[in-house]
Amino acid sequence: MTQKIITEEKIIDELKKAIVNALGVDEASIRPESILTMDLGAESLDFLDINFNLEQVFGFKMARHFVLDHAEEMFGEGSAIDEEGRLTDRAVKLLKMRFREDLPDLTAGIYVDEVVNLISMQSMAAAVMEILHTLPEKCPSCSDSAWKSDDDGTHIICGSCGENAVYINGDDLVVDWLKKVQEKERIF
Repeated sequence: MTQKIITEEKIIDELKKAIVNALGVDEASIRPESILTMDLGAESLDFLDINFNLEQVFGFKMARHFVLDHAEEMFGEGSAIDEEGRLTDRAVKLLKMRFREDLPDLTAGIYVDEVVNLISMQSMAAAVMEILHTLPEKCPSCSDSAWKSDDDGTHIICGSCGENAVYINGDDLVVDWLKKVQEKERIF
């Protein structure tokens, strides 16, 4: 279900707070197109901290594994990352589909460690929104459709019984997406 209770503006606001908290950067330096590593100085452990903050704020689980890790698990070793740790043509096609952004520097043969340089504010916000859009039509506890925001505007709760919304976790979403892509595109 496409939820409209938590706005993109609220997501970006909370994402900025998480980035400021994790990286100690000035909020004014964060723009939608900011690349977390190159523009804001994030390192791999910082992503864990940012994800944890987002999980606490919104009440869901972000993906623990990257899309290429899931692709390798689903379609076999070497399908997305070759034996030297470089992206395959199929991985590039998959990442361009996943990020839905113009990525001219993304080419087969780059090291998988460089992929982190694709993660922008926009892509992080899209990942949060994707999870929030898994809000069920009806509350699993009372079967009512009375979703509303809590006082902070960051959690969706049932207006009838008060239960917190439950979402599909980020890893399951990535796996579902990969299955759909494979069905439609036959990349692997």
